[in-house]
Amino acid sequence: MKKLSFFILFVAVALVSSAQLPSVSLKDINGKTVNTASLSNEGKPFIISFFATWCKPCQRELKAIHEVYEEWQQETGVRLIAVSIDEGQNVQKVKPLVDGFGWEYQVLLDPNGDFKRALGINMIPAVFIVDGNGNIVDKRSGYTDGSEQHLIEKVRELIAH
Repeated sequence: MKKLSFFILFVAVALVSSAQLPSVSLKDINGKTVNTASLSNEGKPFIISFFATWCKPCQRELKAIHEVYEEWQQETGVRLIAVSIDEGQNVQKVKPLVDGFGWEYQVLLDPNGDFKRALGINMIPAVFIVDGNGNIVDKRSGYTDGSEQHLIEKVRELIAH
């Protein structure tokens, strides 16, 4: 019985660790429709970060990444896609916030929480690392100063293989 339980656990972990992105239609901050299943980075890894304008840890994380983003891109070619879960009137605050911080990320809007729900997110910030084949290979929620280093380390592992 122990072997069967271990096998089931192993299969469950394998399925989670190579899940594809769900298909949800979102708009970017310029109003263009984007299907989340088609998100890619020309065969290189990318990071999806869920945030909200009212979420201070989210802003701290995206600011910290912004400070090293150009270096990360030069070294690994990684890109970051930021997904706002702001609802209602707060949606109008997203573009000014992004512009104010000078973030050069692709920013998508998920005001109904469809993409968030499809990925099973309960807490933000939530970050997903997606490999060059579109498989989710790592995810975490919450932010503590310096934890963005885990992201680039994981991306480096992916491009080394």
